[in-house]
Amino acid sequence: MLIESQEDVTAAVLAGMRNTPDQRTKQILEALVRHLHGFVRETRLTEREFQQAISQVAALGQKTTASHNEVMLMCGALGVSNLVCLLNNGQMGTASTQANNLGPFWRAGAPHCKDGASLLRSPVPGPALFFSGRVLDLDGQGVADAEVDVWHSTPQGLYENQDPSQAEMNLRGVFKTGGDGRFSFRSVRPAGYPVPVDGPTGVLIRAQGRHNFRPAHLHFLVYKHGFKTIASQVYPSDDPHLESDSQFGVTRALVADYVRHDSGPAPAPDVTGPWYSLAFDFVIEPGEAVRPHAPITAKAGA
Repeated sequence: MLIESQEDVTAAVLAGMRNTPDQRTKQILEALVRHLHGFVRETRLTEREFQQAISQVAALGQKTTASHNEVMLMCGALGVSNLVCLLNNGQMGTASTQANNLGPFWRAGAPHCKDGASLLRSPVPGPALFFSGRVLDLDGQGVADAEVDVWHSTPQGLYENQDPSQAEMNLRGVFKTGGDGRFSFRSVRPAGYPVPVDGPTGVLIRAQGRHNFRPAHLHFLVYKHGFKTIASQVYPSDDPHLESDSQFGVTRALVADYVRHDSGPAPAPDVTGPWYSLAFDFVIEPGEAVRPHAPITAKAGA
């Protein structure tokens, strides 16, 4: 159709995609056009603002590398990641769930570990953490042979892909649950950290006048045939940024108590000083077991 006014633009674009063969693709694209055009009209986006927006979108791709995913970081900063997660888990958004954002730092191919093994592959100063957990079905029964991928940052707030001084796959490991759904590992207690702000996500956060910190957390990815794969994060109840997470990821169901031990024998003889224990259970629901696409594939260069 020939366009005679701004009102005609939306109708022309929708008409242009009317023959999209896949109906779900057609539904998504039509909704995208309607909402995007509505946003432009509601805000009366200026030409200068449009050019600025294009520059920021281009910068998302330019900033993304094999060791850093700026697009996923931005999705978290806009709350999109957690919204998608909560809509698709917990019986399709109707119940509490242990599912959470995958985050921008998961790498596929972490080493498989024996139950109770340490995640440390290079020296990491900090208090020891001993984790024990279960993977349960909706009836509360343990799920055997579930694959649980675990990763987290150091007490200094760096994942191994960000830090060339850390060993390959440091603080990463894959565990398999026992017959009762249990698994355990040893590590160090992670700390909260600032998300990178040297790209367009930082521009957004500064424009909003908010901080860029995430509360401390452990990441989990639970995979078992016959069950919906979930990513999860577990947050300590004493972290000061629980209610102001820069990635809007903290849900009440994922806040847990790290128990500090100042005396008594530790689970390992080499532990000196205070150490922590943490217990947490994950409930998975029937569904399709699909491994997510890894947002990063390598470490940052030395």
